[in-house]
Amino acid sequence: MFIIDCPWCGARDQSEFSTHGEAHIVRPEDPETVDDTEWGQYVFYRNNVKGWYRERWMHAFGCRRWFNVLRNTASDAIATTYVPGAPRPSLPEDT
Repeated sequence: MFIIDCPWCGARDQSEFSTHGEAHIVRPEDPETVDDTEWGQYVFYRNNVKGWYRERWMHAFGCRRWFNVLRNTASDAIATTYVPGAPRPSLPEDT
């Protein structure tokens, strides 16, 4: 278990949250013009990195609001949390 700092509620135990994959996925501007291959890429394909990763999380057992987390998938270290629409934080230097 680890602690996550909800941008609205503050620090809480990880068990209150649910993760929902990669952050900053951009929906196609005009879905009607996208072919099946491009649509499949948008719907199903995500980066699956070992290391620093920007993820979408929801405070499921708290305020129920969405936010983003910059987390290291190998160590579960969290560099920062930030609200949707905020600028993407830079990836930390691996030490």
